[in-house]
Amino acid sequence: MDSFEINKIVACVLVVALVFIGLANFSEILYHVEKPKVAAYQVEGGDEILMDAAATSTEAVVQAPTEDPIQVLLASADLDKGKKVFKKCSQCHVMEKGGANKIGPGLWNIVNKDIGSKDDYKYSSAMAAFEGDWTFEQLNSYLINPKKYIQGTKMSFVGLKKAKDRANVILYLRSFSDNPAPIE
Repeated sequence: MDSFEINKIVACVLVVALVFIGLANFSEILYHVEKPKVAAYQVEGGDEILMDAAATSTEAVVQAPTEDPIQVLLASADLDKGKKVFKKCSQCHVMEKGGANKIGPGLWNIVNKDIGSKDDYKYSSAMAAFEGDWTFEQLNSYLINPKKYIQGTKMSFVGLKKAKDRANVILYLRSFSDNPAPIE
């Protein structure tokens, strides 16, 4: 292939690029849309709704639905669903007895175990300083939002917002033990 043919190929590529850019700019000119200053929908009477909401905010807090205790949720939890939800956790944690740590510590026999007590894992200072045991209640509270529950933890997981998902996972975690903790 001689240099003249290469020049023709390069020229064709440049012409196609220029035509594409030109058409994009032409379409913006042809179909110009004014962008609003605030990206939101304006609702008529919105100020009145806000004032009504502020007046009844204390009533709304009193009437907010409360979550069932974790023991009640565990009674109806499903081990198979817990296994499915745990797939999110399995990227960083292993469940095998004596299994090697990944990014996070192994979770064998985690229920009712001291928090931050696995000898062969280097916990964050916040997790190591946190006192207590991984009770069902602690696990439930932690799994809602780990970073908020123990500020300074290395765990980057955003949490499980659904109470049923948390109960299923906790039941699944409970099953990985030689002597599973009783559900009281």
